[in-house]
Amino acid sequence: MVEDGGPRRRAAHLGPERRRPMILDAALEVFSEKGYAGTTMQSVADAAGVTKPVVYDCFANRDELLLALLAREEQHLVISIVAALPADPSVGTPEQHVLDGLTAFLTTAAQHPRSWRIVFGAQYGAAPVVADRVRAARAFLVEGLRLTLMKSLPGVTDPDANLPVLAELLASMTEASARMLVVDGTERTPAELAAVVSRVVGGGFGNV
Repeated sequence: MVEDGGPRRRAAHLGPERRRPMILDAALEVFSEKGYAGTTMQSVADAAGVTKPVVYDCFANRDELLLALLAREEQHLVISIVAALPADPSVGTPEQHVLDGLTAFLTTAAQHPRSWRIVFGAQYGAAPVVADRVRAARAFLVEGLRLTLMKSLPGVTDPDANLPVLAELLASMTEASARMLVVDGTERTPAELAAVVSRVVGGGFGNV
């Protein structure tokens, strides 16, 4: 405690590292509403209630800001993927894995719409380095699906059979369903969308 008459301590300066989460929160809000083209350093500064130089203290430019935001929000993507994959793919049927996994995946997407909008939207009109980051996240999803299917299907030992194709198709349908939930809007629930996809792909597992 400072004694009466002694010097008063000034509040600690909120440096760039401590400001970065606040700037990223503001960037997520702006991007969710305005997309890549509308996300400027000034618009992020306005949303965060700071001056533009403060934003530049934290991030050198818009692409660096967006890449940092993608890295943070992709954690939701990874968590969703891991949660959706079955703990033991050898137990149960591939059709049930698709239904259960996709339901969990889409439920998480619906719970974090802003996170998913930036993952979906950052590849449109963004700089190549940003678009490449989004494609890498999608490739992770496809590979996870391929490995799960390979373990789920009895008697399948060749990873180069038709599983990569099936995984890519499942990833496309998963992405389309999530986009319906968080971007386009739909009256369907995550469970209803998962059931539709499961029924569509169910007939194809036996022919792999």
